[in-house]
Amino acid sequence: MNSIPLAERIRPKTLQDFIGQEHLIGHQGVLLKTLQNKVIPSIIFFGPPGVGKTTLANIIANQLDRPFYTLSAINSGVKDVREVIQKASSLGLFGQNTPILFIDEIHRFSKSQQDSLLNAVEKGIITLIGATTENPSFEVISALLSRCQVYVLNPFEKKHLLKLLQIAIDKDPYLKQKKIIIKEDQALLQLSGGDGRKLLNVFELVINTQNQKDIVITNDLVMQSAQKNIALYDKTGEQHYDIISAFIKSIRGSDPNAAVYWLARMIEGGEDVKFIARRMIILASEDIGNANPMALLMANQCFQSVTVIGMPESRIILSQTAIYLACSVKSNAAYMAINYAQEIVQEKGSLAVPLELRNAPTKLMKELNYGKEYKYAHHYNNNFVNQEFMPKELIGHVFYIPGDNEKENRLKEYLSKLWNDKYDY
Repeated sequence: MNSIPLAERIRPKTLQDFIGQEHLIGHQGVLLKTLQNKVIPSIIFFGPPGVGKTTLANIIANQLDRPFYTLSAINSGVKDVREVIQKASSLGLFGQNTPILFIDEIHRFSKSQQDSLLNAVEKGIITLIGATTENPSFEVISALLSRCQVYVLNPFEKKHLLKLLQIAIDKDPYLKQKKIIIKEDQALLQLSGGDGRKLLNVFELVINTQNQKDIVITNDLVMQSAQKNIALYDKTGEQHYDIISAFIKSIRGSDPNAAVYWLARMIEGGEDVKFIARRMIILASEDIGNANPMALLMANQCFQSVTVIGMPESRIILSQTAIYLACSVKSNAAYMAINYAQEIVQEKGSLAVPLELRNAPTKLMKELNYGKEYKYAHHYNNNFVNQEFMPKELIGHVFYIPGDNEKENRLKEYLSKLWNDKYDY
């Protein structure tokens, strides 16, 4: 058994060996073109765990042959950042030779820690590469974010994960000593959740439970091995997305008991309270919406509160909000409406805005009748006038179908009263 994890043993060293993220490093990839020019901006890699953020940072440093420093936001502070900046500054390297500072989980850096990076990034003392699983728009201060390019890394697809397994079997010195056949791969893929590192961890775990040289991987073998060693994954936070999924689905399913249980699991595991609160904001709109507009206000207030209060008291605010959302009447009508509308936009393209709805800031536009036939609703009884707002190709399309609940039933009645047959649900 090798003490170095499989994921580390087969970590790619070059872009040619890197799997996935073709939109970044493929033939027309924006990152590939940047590297070919030997000058890169400061970068934030945003994506789920195990899709190659750290690997890409290492490959960039190796390919450009630059000094490379790395920090983890979990156990590094302002002092550590300043020490690295001082070392980088003492080298006197700029332009194509600027040292690279890689910060893993940069979303865990406080504002003061991120502020300590600003001057060095701005003056070109370091090129920053940050990795985050959280939306940088929320977690990276705007001053730092404006100085970085944000590159989004996608979850691995099935083909990428299977290729990763085959590379491990073919190239890892330890695994090459065995004869491994993957007869069934569904369990491996399911447990990975699109996370390449987790896939390799599970795969190695299964291999290490077998003493024989010939190993046939089946779904049953994978599940038996994983269940015996499930605690290994709890400790490292690998269930991050599984637990938040169970939490959200419990609230959506109107089960406050289950919601509070999964909330407790996240709190005990040290989950970021702002991450939990943000997910409840999304849920309040996606799963409750106009059935109870107060839900979104409640979720927003929860986010503001936990940001100010911090732990351990934030757990009470999170619990109150989760229970409120779980007990609320549900509707996904707004979510379905925008999804369908986006599908139509993708299908139909950029349909022309009707002349009467166009803006007319110039004399020529007025001469072309832009906005001429527009009827200003507030000039009519009840602040309403029957006119068409859709492109002519979409007249009669229905995107919003109110949910069957008290508040949205009132919306149905109101729209039907205004529009008659047009909104006769």
